[in-house]
Amino acid sequence: MSTIDAAEETDALTIGRRIRRLRTAKGMTLDDLASAVDRAPSQMSMIETGKREPKLTQLQAIARALGVTIDALLEGEPLDERSAVEIALERAMKGQTFQALGIEPFRIAKSLPTDALKALLALHGEIDRLRDERAATPEEARRANVELRHLMRRQDNHFADLEAKAAEILAAVGHPGGPLTQRTASEIAAYLGFTLHYAPDLPQTTRSVADLANGRLYLSSSVPAKGDARTAVLQALSSRILGHSEPRSYAEFLRQRVETNYLTGALLIPESHVVPALKDAKQRRAISIEDLRDAYSVSYETAAHRFTNLATRHLDIPVHFLKVHESGTITKAYENDDVNFPTDRLGAIEGQMCCRRWTSRVVFDEDDRFNPYYQYTDTGNGTYWCTARVESSSEGLHSVSVGVRFDDTKWFVGRDTSHRGVSKHSVEVCCRRAPAELEDRWRENSWPNVKTPRTLLATLPTGAFPGVDTTDVYEFLEAHAPR
Repeated sequence: MSTIDAAEETDALTIGRRIRRLRTAKGMTLDDLASAVDRAPSQMSMIETGKREPKLTQLQAIARALGVTIDALLEGEPLDERSAVEIALERAMKGQTFQALGIEPFRIAKSLPTDALKALLALHGEIDRLRDERAATPEEARRANVELRHLMRRQDNHFADLEAKAAEILAAVGHPGGPLTQRTASEIAAYLGFTLHYAPDLPQTTRSVADLANGRLYLSSSVPAKGDARTAVLQALSSRILGHSEPRSYAEFLRQRVETNYLTGALLIPESHVVPALKDAKQRRAISIEDLRDAYSVSYETAAHRFTNLATRHLDIPVHFLKVHESGTITKAYENDDVNFPTDRLGAIEGQMCCRRWTSRVVFDEDDRFNPYYQYTDTGNGTYWCTARVESSSEGLHSVSVGVRFDDTKWFVGRDTSHRGVSKHSVEVCCRRAPAELEDRWRENSWPNVKTPRTLLATLPTGAFPGVDTTDVYEFLEAHAPR
């Protein structure tokens, strides 16, 4: 390696520390060295502290003054431990992590113990590790989702502690059973010490914001127009009911979200009230997700979710649930009936493409959006029956479907459907490959510009709650706090 190449690869901090070490070993002061190389002491100080990168001619002059070769400055012995630690900390102070934390660079005094410097470096390294971990959002989210889905499957998607908590809250406000009214939702808020407030400027990354200091719960002014205000209120209150603390990991964040949604469903559709009705419907062979939706005035998705909580535990019916975007991407999934969902190498279902032959995809082609769509689908793992509906959201259309194995179809309305599909998604390419005629014509004559999902490359914000801009939240609360 040439001297010039070495100079380019050796950073100014390291060179400066080596100059200082050689100077002090020779018994020279900073002024002595500055005078020997015909430079001002302030200039030499900047070189030794790494704030100025010396030119090659300056390095040659410094080397002569110190009685060493220029290689001793560039490729000499490894620095002593103290110097190495100081250099590492100075590099860290110039990096993004310290800047993001608002820590201004400071002078590392000789009196500062080496152990203290090492502790600062260790903290910096851990912050970087956590930042990198959060930057791997897609994979981390998939892993966390897989673990959570396994837990839900083991418990048949039924959580007795959450059911008990819902019953406790409903009893506290004197709810007699049946559909939860908007007034009762307001009474639950009051019971928990909150008043409700609609705000037109709610931060876009939030569903609601709770002012814990003043007992105020803020909801978007658009909630009454867009959907069920009860759901928005109960979702916001559920975290307080469950005593959730700041999530320490993405897995904990997901678990809290599942618990929040579960408790909301259990409040809207109380277990003690709905189970007798479901058992009666099973006896009459007339189980219907639509009837459950209408009886409790909830969305189809809420009714479908709630059915999966209760079907296996109380009706002895294994089920599966799918929410599929109109693009074909699976966004939510649950199963304990051995259906073969597509998965990635981590076992994650969310983000995979749903087979075009499945009910969840076929329903998008149906003109009748008033009535539910039913279909039997032959798969590599047996025949399944599903009921599905298409709903709209801010992200576009999506389908929500609930399915069971063929043997359990006898309990459901819609079992007499003539719609049938065949999916070999689990064992063959099935619909994942275009028809041969189309492929031959267009394979070499097409070039699609892929629309990357905005969540694919997004990393988790460094705040406590993934996906939430805490600055927006704090500014919002400051603006709306009672004066």
